[in-house]
Amino acid sequence: MPRVHLPSSLLRLAGGRSEIEVPGGTVLEVLRRLVAESPALAGWVLDERGELRPHVAVFVDGERAAGDRPLEPAAGLHVVPAISGGGPVNETADEVEVLAGTRKGLFVLRGPRGGRLVLAARVFAGQAVEYAARDPRTGRVFAAVTHGHFGPHLFAAADAAAPEEAWERTEGPAFPEDAGAAVERIWVVEPGAEEGVLWAGVAPAALFRSEDGGRTWSLNEPLWAEPSRPSWQGGAGGLCLHSICPWPGEPERLAVGVSAAGVWLTDDGGRSWRRGVRGLVPRYVPEEARATTTMFCIHSLRRPPLEPATLYMQFHGGVYRSDDAGESWIDIARGLPSDFGFPMTIDPLDPDRAFVIPLVADYDRVTPDGRTRVYETRDRGASWRALADGLPQDAAYLTVLRQAFGEDGQRPLGLYFGAESGELFASADGGATWAAAAERLPAILSVRASARAPVRV
Repeated sequence: MPRVHLPSSLLRLAGGRSEIEVPGGTVLEVLRRLVAESPALAGWVLDERGELRPHVAVFVDGERAAGDRPLEPAAGLHVVPAISGGGPVNETADEVEVLAGTRKGLFVLRGPRGGRLVLAARVFAGQAVEYAARDPRTGRVFAAVTHGHFGPHLFAAADAAAPEEAWERTEGPAFPEDAGAAVERIWVVEPGAEEGVLWAGVAPAALFRSEDGGRTWSLNEPLWAEPSRPSWQGGAGGLCLHSICPWPGEPERLAVGVSAAGVWLTDDGGRSWRRGVRGLVPRYVPEEARATTTMFCIHSLRRPPLEPATLYMQFHGGVYRSDDAGESWIDIARGLPSDFGFPMTIDPLDPDRAFVIPLVADYDRVTPDGRTRVYETRDRGASWRALADGLPQDAAYLTVLRQAFGEDGQRPLGLYFGAESGELFASADGGATWAAAAERLPAILSVRASARAPVRV
């Protein structure tokens, strides 16, 4: 019998149940029966005509589905808030845009998925672009730029390939005068769960919020004033907030990753915070000091949107999964050649699927054995397999940084990563095969990809 998975925002309307077995041969048949059995859901998932609401999405076994989609008896349906601006159901774009932030500017690369990409533009030449990404709700592109003399600034544009003078400098992120600090680096910009809301993470580790689409920013004061902050220490990249994981449909809930001060969780929109590190083992800290340490060096944190209570983490010595929204953690590194690394990504349409790129260790931050391999789990970390077809396997001592691994959300899944040596690799089949999409770029700091509609001549 099909199983319906509901977001936490609807649980109270279904008697607290997050997974419900409901008979039916199509998506709409199942949802209509669900509403009949749980009348409090009426008007939430379906409209008064019994049709799927335009801002609700249903995924069936990892693929977005229309109401008339036939269902297998054991199908799993995930009901989630739709992302504004998304394409038609099951549409796969022919082309991709990859934003590669490098030590010498932002490289905007476009071309066929899985093929050779061409340079559409280079902006902020000579400056370090720490991070660049497109807000899928609006199409606006954000670039975090650090000038060697004039410091970090955040810019936005409607088109990533626009000339530099068309990029608008935002008002912040910047600390208020009484904070006694200045932004050293902007690590990440993440769309929030509410329209117009974005979050930004910076060094020194702080969280900023924008409510006007990224034009102005304000400091999250409670996390900045966290009583344990005086004991926080940075990793090799400094004290930084680099990972932000909103909860789809639950704007009050957020998880952030700080190097090296742990995972921080809020259920009230950032008015209060608690640390979520139970189960993490900081092997770099003497065993007798681990019970009281605050040095939890998070390298990357990812939340599957279809199952937001799940979180995946690359740790400084460990790969972990949380099944309770970050409160506690399970080590899932067994089967990897090394449990050290920085980049991690997930399949946004399959909560059981995640990818890492292991490095040897903190003392030798290159790919093990001189072989470039991406490792995939399809069972939540119970097992891993190497994805290497098309990647260099001979004397390939690459370093892939924290933000330099991304996906395009398409079906089949597109994966993209860049190395400090300037090579950018792409896969259009979920990592089964790879190809060099670009070469001889400056050292790559970040990689983010988004689908583009094909250009018709």
